[in-house]
Amino acid sequence: MLKKIATLAITTLTFLASLFLVVMPASAESTLRVVMHSDLKIVDPIWTTAYMSRNYGYMVYDTLFALDSNLHIKPQMVGDYSVSEDKLTYIMSLRDGLKFHDGAPVTAADVVASINRWAKKDGMGQMLMEYTKSLTAVDGNTVQLVLNKPFGLVLDALAKPSSNVPFIMPERVANTPADEQIKDYTGSGPFIFKEDEWKPGDRTVFVKNPNYKARSEPSSWMAGSKAVNVDRVEWISIKDHQTAVNALIAGEIDYMESVPHDLLPLLEADPNVHTGVLNPLGNQYMYRMNHLHPPFDDVRVRRAAMWSVNQKDFLQGVIGNPDYYKECPAMFFCDTPLATDKGADIMMRSDYAKSKSLLKEAGYDGTPIVLMHSTDLNVLANLAPVAKQNLERGGFKVDMHSMDWQTLVSRRSKKDAPGKVGWNIFMTSWQSLDILNPISAAGYRSNCDKAWFGWPCDTTMEVLRKAFAEEPDPVQQKAIAVAIQERAMDYGTHGHGGQWLGVTAWRKDQISNVPDAPLPVQWGISK
Repeated sequence: MLKKIATLAITTLTFLASLFLVVMPASAESTLRVVMHSDLKIVDPIWTTAYMSRNYGYMVYDTLFALDSNLHIKPQMVGDYSVSEDKLTYIMSLRDGLKFHDGAPVTAADVVASINRWAKKDGMGQMLMEYTKSLTAVDGNTVQLVLNKPFGLVLDALAKPSSNVPFIMPERVANTPADEQIKDYTGSGPFIFKEDEWKPGDRTVFVKNPNYKARSEPSSWMAGSKAVNVDRVEWISIKDHQTAVNALIAGEIDYMESVPHDLLPLLEADPNVHTGVLNPLGNQYMYRMNHLHPPFDDVRVRRAAMWSVNQKDFLQGVIGNPDYYKECPAMFFCDTPLATDKGADIMMRSDYAKSKSLLKEAGYDGTPIVLMHSTDLNVLANLAPVAKQNLERGGFKVDMHSMDWQTLVSRRSKKDAPGKVGWNIFMTSWQSLDILNPISAAGYRSNCDKAWFGWPCDTTMEVLRKAFAEEPDPVQQKAIAVAIQERAMDYGTHGHGGQWLGVTAWRKDQISNVPDAPLPVQWGISK
């Protein structure tokens, strides 16, 4: 009898153990391992326009409004809103149950402080404030925006999808001066930043926010539900692109935001890996000069530099595969409503003789210009070497300073004279969402010290931008946009270096439900 009881007990324990083994994986912590396009070093998405900081912002914060895949503006943290008949007063009520990561409710006072701080840094926010008479918290849940004259881009500004994004922070955090970085990382979004596990150069860690209240609508780009299906996300820093690709093939990571175009065949040959273009409009290279210091404080020298470079050399030197790039004269992207080729010849071909002539006319003395070179991002790494070669053929002497992208992002904000701290030229890339019009696009802002890095100071451009913002007729808006492109090319606010498409890859045998969005959002993904 005792033997039978013992046998029964062992059988029962074995059965229970088998159930335990089946149940455990479903309840175990699920971790999404991601290699982003760069390392995260700046965790204030208002202080900088760097895309890594913007991507971080979407993890830990939410917004009042958001853009969906049809380019429609949808309420996000806002529940209800109304606009007066004269288009001067906007009343916005927050959804019930919104909380910050520390459990405190999100209030109208938090919103007002957040929008005010964002508007000091962002060009679209600055213009919104020019038309704003007052922005106040009517009560704990209601925000009132009163304009001094109609401004048709109010919701566009509050739903701005990319750098800088008007993320909502606690009032105590948003009261940080806009030119200082925040030190409190309490957010309002679907993930919580684990500051204690953050190791720049190694990994950035986020965990699911249990108090986040997702919208009921389906997820669509940055709008709708931001429900999180994993417990933990790790952004793993792998600087060598071949190593990152190998890690994806081996299943050591789940997702790679930016795949070097020359390494695509390795991933396309693996049946367990999916590769795709998530942003069909793509990206545009930008060539930016520092207007504060010689020699680029002289428009003739800026034009000489623009005549030296050309789009084709940049695109071939970086992307290489013509399936993923396009020479495009339109600063507001080809195949969009504001596209034009007016004034763009200066960026489409190199004319070294014209460059040398302009330099001679301006009295350029041969002082080397400081060209900042980003080394760790595959889609930027060859831009500066190509620019250096072209500039030297155009008569410039060039001192190229090589650094990782996050160091460049910090250095470009400094107004010091070129040398070990300052700079003359850098190149970057913008996603289409950022530059579809001259108000959201940072490069056209020409309001001197308030402008984006490079600090152009041009009254004519500011008058044109204001006219665009106030013009309700799309036909007239297009005419103003054409004038803005011509002015940008003539004055030299910046150059556009061609369009290109980025490729993302993930293990389809390890993760599913990857959002189709123009930036790497990680809510909705299942593992």
